Amino acid sequence: MEHISILLNEAVAGLDIKENGVYVDCTLGGGGHSLEILKKLNGSGLLIGIDQDDFAFEYSKKRLSNHSNIIFVKNNFSELENILDEYHIDKIDGILLDLGVSSFQFDDRNRGFSYWEENELDMRMDKSQTLTAKDIINKYSQERLIEIFTNYGEEKNSYKITKKIIAVRNEKEIATNQELIEIIKSALTEREKRKTGHPARKIFQALRIEVNDELGVLKRLLKSVENRLNTGGRLVVITFHSLEDRIVKQFINSKINPCICPPDFPECTCGLTSTYKKITKKPLFPSENEINNNPRARSAKLRIAERV
Repeated sequence: MEHISILLNEAVAGLDIKENGVYVDCTLGGGGHSLEILKKLNGSGLLIGIDQDDFAFEYSKKRLSNHSNIIFVKNNFSELENILDEYHIDKIDGILLDLGVSSFQFDDRNRGFSYWEENELDMRMDKSQTLTAKDIINKYSQERLIEIFTNYGEEKNSYKITKKIIAVRNEKEIATNQELIEIIKSALTEREKRKTGHPARKIFQALRIEVNDELGVLKRLLKSVENRLNTGGRLVVITFHSLEDRIVKQFINSKINPCICPPDFPECTCGLTSTYKKITKKPLFPSENEINNNPRARSAKLRIAERV
């Protein structure tokens, strides 16, 4: 089980690292991005590495144990401000977010992220939380399931799939990913099942987002980090689906042009000024070579903004 850091060189270069700076890797994962950041810090600056996943956290601690200028924090990155306060750090010079599921999580059959092997419907990134994908499938109302599948999975067949789920769970609990996959397939036409990608892909994405409150966590982090970035500090975000990317794009755009005055006003009177500038006008994508070596990189997008 190996975790390959996606857009590694591009993301680390995007941080524009100063040797004596303070940086945050919000998603330690396998420690690949953190290792490259630490090399550029050259023992002078400080890196804070955050992850809520037990396995990834311990793996990275071991991998990066030779470096003394890293603080390891097992927590959700939405708690960034509290974490910085705890370590008496006022400002930082850069922050990296590598969103989505790590290879550790996807390949561990006990986590329920994958649809290739039979496993319990779980999908928790933080195993200490109580809500699981099984709870959602078996306990959420029909209306709520349709809403989640439509909004988080962008699944056009949400109604048909939900009706099948309700019918099956009225007879027995839906406990495994393979049971859910068969239900999803039974709701689709042969033509729908032949479309690109696994038939359950969008439903699984929606469940994972709901279980881990991924979009809410991302919004809270983006809102809080603005107060902690030094002028010239970089925000570097790697996303893996359109919902995340849209949130990041809209956030950056709203900070570049925050004026709320009516369009017909001759001059701005609201007093709101830009707090970010774009470093990447459009998102960066993995190269063909990277995608060939790591197919999971295919959907990745990288956006970079700088605090002004």
